[in-house]
Amino acid sequence: MQLESASLNEQGGRARNEDALGEWSGERLYYCVLADGAGGHGAGDVAARIVIDTTLADLRFLTVTELPPDGERLRRALLHAHANIVEEQARGGELADMCSTGLVLAIDRERQTAAWAHSGDTRLYWFRGGGIDARTRDHSLAQELMDASLLPFDDARQAPHRNVLVASLGTRDGARIDCVDGTRGVRPHDAVLLCTDGLWTYVDDAFMLEALRDSVSPAQWIARMSERVRASAPARHDNYSALAVWIGAAT
Repeated sequence: MQLESASLNEQGGRARNEDALGEWSGERLYYCVLADGAGGHGAGDVAARIVIDTTLADLRFLTVTELPPDGERLRRALLHAHANIVEEQARGGELADMCSTGLVLAIDRERQTAAWAHSGDTRLYWFRGGGIDARTRDHSLAQELMDASLLPFDDARQAPHRNVLVASLGTRDGARIDCVDGTRGVRPHDAVLLCTDGLWTYVDDAFMLEALRDSVSPAQWIARMSERVRASAPARHDNYSALAVWIGAAT
């Protein structure tokens, strides 16, 4: 199974970039991780980097009994990242209030399966057959209001409380991490997008699909979405990051 990936990590209009991303690929397994840090004193970049480094290190050397990696195994990797953030918070100072979203995707080329886990509002979109086949559910106040029919879906991207999270890694009351149940099958021509809220706030589902149809590579796809952010966002807009994976036929 061939995989092609591309990524972007942009500071946007902020003084500091608190997004981070990372990938690891072996002969059989592929992982990618995306994180959007936050902190009362600006240490969100530290928290996000802990998520990337811890999660990738945790998953690099799985035992035979842990293959193919499933959602629960990825959840445990993010839980490890949560514990490391909490440990670093004990140093005090600007680290004391740091936290981060976390999203990890794993693809097993041999078994042709995928799994993911997440905490916060960094999203995974799975595109198949010209539509969105799956999407993570945000851990946010806006999502809870939508679930209670108190906020229309079309208004959620611009809601004033859109950035209020109800779960993230590093919270003192424990981490809430959701994951896919087991694994899901991967098909040729599937496309996957991981992105922070700095991107999906300004790039709606319809444009994601339009840009996907009109692109010849994952790099071109995310470049078109980045252009959309720059054209739509205010001057002091948030950092924005994305990681796109296109799945080809088995070799």
